[in-house]
Amino acid sequence: MEIRRSSEKDLERIMEIYAYARNFMAEHGNPNQWGPTQWPPASLIHHDILCGTSYVCVHENRIVGTLFFAMGDDIEPAYRYIEDGNWLHDGAYGAVHRLAGDGSVRGIGKFCLDWAYRQCGHLRIDTHGDNIVMQKLLKKEGFTHCGTIYVEEDSDPRLAYEKWEPPHMS
Repeated sequence: MEIRRSSEKDLERIMEIYAYARNFMAEHGNPNQWGPTQWPPASLIHHDILCGTSYVCVHENRIVGTLFFAMGDDIEPAYRYIEDGNWLHDGAYGAVHRLAGDGSVRGIGKFCLDWAYRQCGHLRIDTHGDNIVMQKLLKKEGFTHCGTIYVEEDSDPRLAYEKWEPPHMS
């Protein structure tokens, strides 16, 4: 598998993957994270493509997954306030949102998270409390549950996770 930036020609396939992901989440006890609002809207993905923050995961010349990824200081406004905990580390970080696969290849989520972490060495992500599949993946991949955040899209709290390791001193 490989990760590349999305292009306009990928939009239809990306939206197919999100439709699959909404159904998968509903079937696995998480009908409310994206389902009621048909999240994410094509207009947002189009914006992400134009901004260079939309990526696709490609396997054997076929798009099998997608994610939002951006790096920087204070890049996610929803992460400014965290309750019932604290972030592990301040400073620049990478953020992953809207991670989804089409179910055709095992390990898409792990592959995308590993790729994003290699880009920056400090990664933050959040997920709905009902998204047990994602919570298990984050725990397996060494993320720490840091607290609760809230997003603009709805009033449901999100579990906030972070992966960061301090530099090793010699």
